[in-house]
Amino acid sequence: MQQGKSRWVPVRWAELPGLATDALHEGWNAWIRSCERPPAAHAALCGEVRRLSIGTPQEQLGWMVQRLQPYRIEPLQSGEPLLTGYYEPMLDASRVPSAAQQIPLYRPPADLTARRPWYTRQEIDTLAQARAGLRGREIAYLADPLDALALQIQGSGRLRITEPDGRVSVVRVAFAGSNEQPYRSVGGWLLQQGALRDASWPGIKAWARANPQRLQEMLWANPRVTFFREEPLSDFDAGFGPRGAQGVPLTPGRSIAVDRESIPYGTPVWLSSPGPLLALNRLVFAQDTGTAIVGGVRADYFVGWGPEAGEIAGRLKQPLALWALWPR
Repeated sequence: MQQGKSRWVPVRWAELPGLATDALHEGWNAWIRSCERPPAAHAALCGEVRRLSIGTPQEQLGWMVQRLQPYRIEPLQSGEPLLTGYYEPMLDASRVPSAAQQIPLYRPPADLTARRPWYTRQEIDTLAQARAGLRGREIAYLADPLDALALQIQGSGRLRITEPDGRVSVVRVAFAGSNEQPYRSVGGWLLQQGALRDASWPGIKAWARANPQRLQEMLWANPRVTFFREEPLSDFDAGFGPRGAQGVPLTPGRSIAVDRESIPYGTPVWLSSPGPLLALNRLVFAQDTGTAIVGGVRADYFVGWGPEAGEIAGRLKQPLALWALWPR
């Protein structure tokens, strides 16, 4: 069965590695979230999925084997199967600029839809008309331009904002659009320059600390800029990630971003990756996408939020195998 850029080959459940060792109840939380906006083929199963949320792991696995058919996903185009990671940054910010925090995060400019593509990152920093289009659109200010870049690459994050009166609140900033310029990896740019061999995010930050005079040049190598909207963050919402492209909140360790032409949103997927950073055999759900996630066997693994998640996401790059689980 062909699905976009991939071929789905039916297999026996016994082919799925680590099937008996996964903590399925953790995946079930993400499944219930997917059932808020299920793909049409899975909608009829959602009542049973909800009832099984209190089932034993054996009952959950038995139901999956009975109701779903696994398909090994094979790419139709060249390219190595690859698992990478992403996360939700947690950053300190100020509502107004200060001596320490001067890097703005913006809401979309009023003329974003009228001018496509909008100004590049370099033009935003240097052209008066671009800066005028963003005046009054500031949400908050960060101290580190690399933190702002990471937030734009990840597409959302949490801000611990200090208000002018000294109050501190935690909010989420979510993707609200981009300037529609092409995305260019600053790590790839540094590799092309011969500036470093470790193009992980920690490696990029180390290079930037050692070469502050070239920081602006590196940032301008990526013309893509992301704009945000501010959202309140309740205690309940704080237990989940931002909403992915499927329209449901992401679950750490159980949500992946995929190429939607190969795997429809909401699809349960068995993911296997041997390491070296993380050894994974588990049930996950296709709930998001990303500009760099292209191909049949390609996934971005949602790690969670905060600096520890960022450390893992910045280094995660390892082999991958995927099986789509589809109703019989």
